[in-house]
Amino acid sequence: MQIHFIAIGGSAMHNLALALHHKGYIISGSDDVIFEPSKSRLADKGLLPEKFGWFPEKIHREFDAVILGMHAKPNNPELLRAQELGVTIYSYPEFLYEQSKDKTRVVIGGSHGKTTITSMILHVLNYHGIKVDYMVGAQLDGFDRMVHLTKENDFIVLEGDEYLSSPIDRRPKFHLYKPNIALLSGIAWDHINVFPTFENYVEQFQVFVDGIVKGGSITYNIEDEEVKKVVEASENAIRKLPYATPEYSVEDGQTLLETPEGPMPIEIFGKHNLSNLAGAKWICQNMGVDEDGFFEAIATFSGASKRLEKIAEAENAVAYKDFAHSPSKVEATTNAVKEQYPERKVIACLELHTYSSFNADFLKEYKGALDAADEAIVFFLPESVKIKKLKEVTPDQIAEAFEREDLKIFTVASAFKDFVFGQNYNDSVLLLMSSGNYGGLDLGAVKSLIED
Repeated sequence: MQIHFIAIGGSAMHNLALALHHKGYIISGSDDVIFEPSKSRLADKGLLPEKFGWFPEKIHREFDAVILGMHAKPNNPELLRAQELGVTIYSYPEFLYEQSKDKTRVVIGGSHGKTTITSMILHVLNYHGIKVDYMVGAQLDGFDRMVHLTKENDFIVLEGDEYLSSPIDRRPKFHLYKPNIALLSGIAWDHINVFPTFENYVEQFQVFVDGIVKGGSITYNIEDEEVKKVVEASENAIRKLPYATPEYSVEDGQTLLETPEGPMPIEIFGKHNLSNLAGAKWICQNMGVDEDGFFEAIATFSGASKRLEKIAEAENAVAYKDFAHSPSKVEATTNAVKEQYPERKVIACLELHTYSSFNADFLKEYKGALDAADEAIVFFLPESVKIKKLKEVTPDQIAEAFEREDLKIFTVASAFKDFVFGQNYNDSVLLLMSSGNYGGLDLGAVKSLIED
């Protein structure tokens, strides 16, 4: 098959391109800018476009399909040419469904935890040598790519993102997968540029649950009230399997999971991650891994990339970075770190970077999100707000939203850097949370600062 990617450089798109190349498909693509690591990974397989830009002359009727990425615009010249020629056009999730419509589809949804839960499932299956197709939103140890597709595997495990499918398909991605086995981890308002009200956002999860194949199952977090409401109100003819946070303890900075064989040390920590683990266990059991096999495998799971990822450690100091940016994720991550290190000073730094976090109304959702930290810092760049063409956000608005009198707010990258490098980290934990890059902060230098 010949497949062309419009906007091949995206994190998800380039991984799909690599997966199809590995499967033996003929792949081409275009993009106007490609950053690392996508650039090097595409170049290594001979898939990097020779020139950046959009070239409608690349599009021809011999293509079996064109896959359209979110980075492209609806008036993209290559898209218009494909439409003119009648070439089949897929969004990323549409194509994944086409590749998996004869498989058992396992879809992990939720406002938070879906990458970690998907990663846990794949880690356990890989540990036991169970081969499955997959798509996950983070790079995992032991896996070459974030997407893997075959003809022969019976199962595919998909991370079910609720964001839009493509510039010309405004449906949430996870509406297109039609799961046989599904999980719903939590619902907390996000993506307000697309879902302007909480009710509108919750509706997307109702559609997801109602879209599960009849006779299938939904494993759901019964501790999340919105999830409980959505699942239990659904009239879909599916099995409903609740899960809750398992018993655990923390001793001397080590989390111990209660199992039938007694307390078992695990590498991950935090109530939210233990909840994620419980959900992953049920899904793995649905896929043929018994409880003992799950516990044996999960003991070696160290986390998904950018999810409470340890970047430096010394005898009395440690630093983590985390992808947390929405209010519920920030609160869960900060609480987890304080619970794991109750005797240490937790210095929590949050970079506001997304459309939602720059919205004056949505900012109120951050109330209490950093309360578990001993020292709380918020950093944002006013130019990021301008780039997104949003109304100005002021430090006063942020201070009012978080409702924490000692909150430190930085709006200049150099000042934030000076703060980070000016601290004494003895008996402390540095927690960096962002979906951005902290204003270009050198994480290698942070590692040296902590460990020297």
